[in-house]
Amino acid sequence: MCRIGSIKSTTPIPPSMALRLMLPQQEGHDNSGFAMVMQDLEGVFAPHKDKPLLSFACTGKGKQIADDYMDKKGFIPVFQWIPDLELRPGLKIAAMPNYVFSNYDYPRDMRGASREAREELLLDTRLALRRLLEKEGHGFVYSFWPDVLTLKEIGDPADIAVCFGLWEDDGRLLAKNIVSQCRQNTNYAIVRYAAHPFFLQGYTLCANGENTFYTKNTEFQKSLHRGYIGFESDSQNFLYTLHYVLRQLKWPIKYYKHVITPLPFVEAEQRADRKELSLIRESLAHLEINGPNTIIGLLPEGQMITCCDSKKLRPVVVGGNERMVAITSEVCGLNVILPDRDASEDIYPHEREMVVIDNDLAVRRWNQ
Repeated sequence: MCRIGSIKSTTPIPPSMALRLMLPQQEGHDNSGFAMVMQDLEGVFAPHKDKPLLSFACTGKGKQIADDYMDKKGFIPVFQWIPDLELRPGLKIAAMPNYVFSNYDYPRDMRGASREAREELLLDTRLALRRLLEKEGHGFVYSFWPDVLTLKEIGDPADIAVCFGLWEDDGRLLAKNIVSQCRQNTNYAIVRYAAHPFFLQGYTLCANGENTFYTKNTEFQKSLHRGYIGFESDSQNFLYTLHYVLRQLKWPIKYYKHVITPLPFVEAEQRADRKELSLIRESLAHLEINGPNTIIGLLPEGQMITCCDSKKLRPVVVGGNERMVAITSEVCGLNVILPDRDASEDIYPHEREMVVIDNDLAVRRWNQ
């Protein structure tokens, strides 16, 4: 069982807020890990929001491999933050030797390139670094994107927070958007890449549940895009479909829900857009999902989304006030970080619903 959560705030918040959201839900996860993606950064990264930020964990040799590759490709380092780890006895954490978060300027020949060209370069760079570090087990590259930081670790979430100083709200790490999960991937092998949230070219996603169409999704997605790799978790399928529908096909967000949980044929035939829905089902049938699951997503421009499987077999709740909106598995998390909210306004999305939180915190509910 997983527990997932996300926070969208009008003012920058520290990682401790995400931990406070997640830890009351402790009975719903197994204390095997903690991971988070932070977007729209402030703190130490505030002066470098337009510079791609490389987030990775590595051995000493792995850091040298990464540094050499980035130098060879013409990336120019502009800022680096290396957390001062507190590895005191008794902490349940499988720590890597190094955690590095580095901002780079683009290679000189790419500074006049289009946004799309730069984004393809960032993807190719991350994939290349992953291959290099995987060869002899020297590290893990989680994201390489402007204004995005990713941390993944194996161990007890509270101990991980102690190790990285995440309980200390000292202004170093701040963001307006945070997506998190308190569990490693325990359905398959324990590997850091399998920990939610997953990230690809500005899209972040985590899920609570299972995807029984994992094999069908995976075999199809492998043919769609070079960035659809790894498949260490069945929940990665959700991210790749989100990326494919929104970035590659450039469809409106509502069609993501139609792809992953298509309407029954009888209902679809009665709709004005039945032709479009039929074509979606014919062409993207292998991206349909099945099984109990809830999804939380964060889009490149900052909107947060959530939706459920077609039978609503996993919990999710949305709540907030004028300063902050959060999505999480259990209402007890909202009670901790948003005790002053009007709980009667909480939203429990149903199986046909997509909830979208805009950057002004307006909450839109779209019914499939």
